Amino acid sequence: MSDALRPMARPRLYEQVLDRLRSYVSEGDLGAGDRLPPERELAQRLGVSRASVKQAIVVLEVQGLVEVRHGGGTYLTRAGLDPEPVERLVERKRRLPDVLEAREALETKLAELAAERRTDLDLAALHDALHQMSDEIEAGGYGVEGDRLFHTAVTAAAHSGLLAEFMRSITEQIAESRNESLRQPGRPKRSLAQHRAILEAIETGRGKAAAAVMRRHVRTVAKVRLLEWNPDESA
Repeated sequence: MSDALRPMARPRLYEQVLDRLRSYVSEGDLGAGDRLPPERELAQRLGVSRASVKQAIVVLEVQGLVEVRHGGGTYLTRAGLDPEPVERLVERKRRLPDVLEAREALETKLAELAAERRTDLDLAALHDALHQMSDEIEAGGYGVEGDRLFHTAVTAAAHSGLLAEFMRSITEQIAESRNESLRQPGRPKRSLAQHRAILEAIETGRGKAAAAVMRRHVRTVAKVRLLEWNPDESA
């Protein structure tokens, strides 16, 4: 039977609120640090429920486009609002747990092997990656490239061809989980500190300790706002 006449999805009201907010920010030339009107005011001006506004704000928060300060309002984290389509967020939310589960299984073993097999060149690459991540964060970024280089260096230091191949096979999904994690408030500096602890364990040849620290790190990565978000929450 043809799927062409399947029931049509109704647009969520908060998605319409997102469109209005994007236009408001663009027309007002608002930038990082600027505050959005209070939820109650937005609801009144848009003629929608406060719940619909709240759900729209949550979507922006999930994407790292705004920072919600409890009792202090909602602030833009960058110039303009260009949220991803909600359906794309829903799809990423669906696959993220599997990606994080795979990362924990693979990267804890890679860290353990790296502590046992690393060379001086491997250690130099790990140190260089940490320096880059630190520089990116100091410059106001998320440290995404430095983070990527660090985990790539750990994989290389393990000297396991098959595990490295497994990691390459999920490169795109790992990058997605990395971006999701590092845009959480305060996460870049915390990840940098955890990377330093991983490097210390690898550098001193403590395989079990390296695996344990990497496991804690990946579980921190798993704590993202996206996984708490319910796209169909009643509004």
